[in-house]
Amino acid sequence: MLVQKGSVVRSLAGHDKGTLYLVLETEQGKLLLCDGRRRPLDRPKSKSEKHVRKTNIILELAGMDTNKKVRRALAALDTQEGGNQLV
Repeated sequence: MLVQKGSVVRSLAGHDKGTLYLVLETEQGKLLLCDGRRRPLDRPKSKSEKHVRKTNIILELAGMDTNKKVRRALAALDTQEGGNQLV
């Protein structure tokens, strides 16, 4: 799976299962993820690429310069997809 910077992914494993994240960086199968709340921009989560499901949504990282903007963008996408339901 090819995940790029700015992609929105959903966690498939771990205590955060079902959570939407914004991809900040990609490096050798590991992703640096943020959600603006539990994982803010200055303290991203490292997660294996195989433990997330890629969505078809890519956000412009230049516009995501604050945690509030990240939270609002992900919350809007989460309601469109129907919450934390896994398909």
